[in-house]
Amino acid sequence: MRRAPGRAGTRAPLLLTVPALLAVAFLLLPLAGILARTEWGELGTHLTDPAVVEALRLSLVVSGWALGLSLLLGVPLAWLLARVPFRGKALVRSLVLLPMVLPPTVGGVALLLGFGRRGLLGPWLEENLGIVLPFHTAGAVVAATFVAMPFLVISLEGALRGLRPRYEETAASLGASPVRVFATVTLPMVAPGLLAGAALTWARALGEFGATITFAGNLPGATQTLPLQVYLLLQQDPRAATSVSLLLLAIAMAVLVALRGRWTPRAAEPAPAGPPPADEEPGPGGEAVGTGPVGTDSGGTGSLAMGPVAMEPTSLHADLTGFTRLTLDAAPGTTLAVVGPNGAGKTTLLRALLGLTPRAHAALRLGDDEITPLPPHRRGVAWVPQDGALFPHLTALGNTAYGPRAQGVPRAEARRRAQEWLDRLGVGELAHRRPDRISGGQAQRVALARALAARPRLLLLDEPLAALDQTTRARVRHTLRTHLAGFAGVCLIVTHDPVEALSLADRVLVLDGGRVRQDAPPDEIARRPGTPWVARMLGHNAWAGTLTEGGLRLPGGAELTAADPLPLPAGTPALAVVPPEAVSVHRARPAGDTPNAWRGTVREITRAGGRMRILITSPELPELIAEATPRTVAELRIGDGTEIWAAIPATAVTLGAR
Repeated sequence: MRRAPGRAGTRAPLLLTVPALLAVAFLLLPLAGILARTEWGELGTHLTDPAVVEALRLSLVVSGWALGLSLLLGVPLAWLLARVPFRGKALVRSLVLLPMVLPPTVGGVALLLGFGRRGLLGPWLEENLGIVLPFHTAGAVVAATFVAMPFLVISLEGALRGLRPRYEETAASLGASPVRVFATVTLPMVAPGLLAGAALTWARALGEFGATITFAGNLPGATQTLPLQVYLLLQQDPRAATSVSLLLLAIAMAVLVALRGRWTPRAAEPAPAGPPPADEEPGPGGEAVGTGPVGTDSGGTGSLAMGPVAMEPTSLHADLTGFTRLTLDAAPGTTLAVVGPNGAGKTTLLRALLGLTPRAHAALRLGDDEITPLPPHRRGVAWVPQDGALFPHLTALGNTAYGPRAQGVPRAEARRRAQEWLDRLGVGELAHRRPDRISGGQAQRVALARALAARPRLLLLDEPLAALDQTTRARVRHTLRTHLAGFAGVCLIVTHDPVEALSLADRVLVLDGGRVRQDAPPDEIARRPGTPWVARMLGHNAWAGTLTEGGLRLPGGAELTAADPLPLPAGTPALAVVPPEAVSVHRARPAGDTPNAWRGTVREITRAGGRMRILITSPELPELIAEATPRTVAELRIGDGTEIWAAIPATAVTLGAR
């Protein structure tokens, strides 16, 4: 057997190879029998026989109608199974699969008992609508649909499960109704799975035999499809039956070859590729296209004008309950940075404001409008996920125009507005490229342009720069800061980057465990971080402990002396913050009266710009980070495992209540 690429050193075990070859022979031999017994000289005569031609015509009609009914009924059913949690879903899925494992004749009997003249629904259909399904072409369509529709449902459900819902949620945040989202985002993105399921459904309907002959009979011109014609010819002219069987075999093989394995469930969206380098990307023909200077494609805004996005200044008031509990108020034009450790409730906050999560509920008011009862697409709240979630089947211009079009703006006006926003963010020349043909930084700017073009009153950005390299991040951050300065609504930015939080926001909201731990301007956050996590995010040492008369007692027993103690009772929980550059390192205990000096061991040394960051562990206090020059590290011969002393001036210790 041929070895798989990249597995040249792997030999197939003989114990598995022999049965596998026997299985292939077992499947191939009947097909070879058809080819060997076909009378090739009489093939044309057999296939042009009027009865065969009529049966083929009827088969195409029946399979076509069966495919249409399967699409009409099966697509919504697949979406329901993939997207909506409900009781009894396992039972419904079993019912979908049942026709695939049910003997065809049993399926025909079931159809007779359900839709026949003496069935459950048959008498009502005949009396009220005049519809009689058995022994009628419509009965053949029903039988073919019954056995073939599961192929469409299962294939499409797998594709829908592979499509992460962030694309649909983003479309809803841009103002698209659920039906529009399904038609313009969901279906185009699962098109490969839908086409594969449709092809298999059509092929299965074309070859249906057992349920058809049991339920609809074998009437020439009415229900005698091509498989039934083969059955009839086997009794009258076996050579003609072989020729017609070859035709059906050729059709089935053509469908399978065209699909090339696409009937198996797979992710419906393309795997994300790594972003091209910040300064170069492939052009439409593969040539390198520079991102250009600031103001064109590098993230700068140049001299482009900036106007307000919201139609009028809009304030925010939100009361959140559930996992995330807080009250949020913001004036028009405010940008809030939301920070906190993983699991703090940051994403839950954004999704609650969008109305997309049961974990938290937001009583939300924008300006004078109470929007709590409104669905996501009517809230005026635009969302930019961490990866941008650009629709891969649309160009940059189509993505940016999506929001205005969803809101009923005429196509020409929507495209004009979209182009204007792309130009403002320096990516106008990329308007006709799809997301897979632009760099990571450009994609983020297109995603931002798409959100702004929808004219939201509340803009939510979920780590918008996290996937970018440092150079591109600085450029996009500059662009974002410039454009947020003219935004008349309220913007929330979730970030783990202290530079983003301090440079973009008017206020920083610190969450932990779904609760607000600190809400203050960036300068106050930088000067007095309220939690150890924020202090460490800013690069500081942070230790929690209890107050003493002169400073803070740490959990390890050490006492940290502060020059400016807090005027609170001893034993009060507090936080000590020390910048790394204030920590000095020595090979011996510092001379003189140094209250904050401990012996420890160097665990790691890393370079941070022109400084060296030294991680020190000690049994007396938690991990400590010190900064020193490379010359100091070399002179003291400091390396991993070195025993050293660390000293902290009392004036460098900042205490804050917890």
